Amino acid sequence: MPGSDANHAGSREIAVTAARAAAAKQAVHVTILDVHGLIVITDYFVICSGQTDRQIKTLVEEVEKAVRDIGEKPIRREGDTDSHWVLLDYIDVVVHVFAQEEREYYDLERLWRDAPRLGWDATDQAAAGSLD
Repeated sequence: MPGSDANHAGSREIAVTAARAAAAKQAVHVTILDVHGLIVITDYFVICSGQTDRQIKTLVEEVEKAVRDIGEKPIRREGDTDSHWVLLDYIDVVVHVFAQEEREYYDLERLWRDAPRLGWDATDQAAAGSLD
């Protein structure tokens, strides 16, 4: 069940794997929000931005590949580069890849401001530039 403590450690691995994959492809402002204490439908949101449609596509592909390598596939994929927001739903983790303008408009970090931010490897964060 999403949000349960038993699954929380596994979902953390998926979230960190997704964040690292996005950071490796120079995603902007990679953020992991721990929402498991706030909602029951998922444990983490991974939020990042790409600077072009091509980069957004690359970020989505890289996240899918990295998470597939640890044995997980998204149950749903919504949006496309034309919509400037792609969502990958891994049940316990939801990955949002935005164009910068859409990210600012929807401002998920503000909407979920009560959610703690999950720290992850600083080396990966430095590689991705300015991160939250």
